Amino acid sequence: MDFVSVLLIALGLAMDAFAVALGVGTTRQDIWFRPGFRLSFHFGLFQFMMPILGWLGGATVARFIAGWDHWIACVLLVYVGGKMVKESFGEGEAHNGSDPTRRWTLVMLALATSIDALAVGLSLAMIKVDILYPSLVIGIVAALMTALGLALGKRLGVQFGKRMELVGGLILIGIGLRVALSHLA
Repeated sequence: MDFVSVLLIALGLAMDAFAVALGVGTTRQDIWFRPGFRLSFHFGLFQFMMPILGWLGGATVARFIAGWDHWIACVLLVYVGGKMVKESFGEGEAHNGSDPTRRWTLVMLALATSIDALAVGLSLAMIKVDILYPSLVIGIVAALMTALGLALGKRLGVQFGKRMELVGGLILIGIGLRVALSHLA
């Protein structure tokens, strides 16, 4: 598979990670290098690993998860987005909500944004593409797009303040609903 095709696939897969990072950046002005690296690293790592898992799983796993993979992504994104919307109506400037760059919230976001990469891995197995090179490109692009989304989100958050937490939560909910609706259509 040529580089341009792999890059286009990687950019397409990274859009969810970018949008989530944009939402996180707008709502959490306390995210600096270390938490930002954590988010970018984990999003990139999951985007790297999921195509490999999909490729290894082959057609057997595809039939097993195809019926509910979109529901998993939808529930995870709507849950985290709902928490952000709820926190946006809280009082004060201090952010007491969960840190999206730590623990289970980080794992849920990384998993939710990388489920499509599992399907891509399954597809690449069907057409007999070696998986390591595309997975590496997908992971690197996802990490870079996450960092870009965080940086852009922080700028928007500084300008628009607490309202951006509501917007960020609604973005996550919208992504979750889009995932579910695109699989239902």
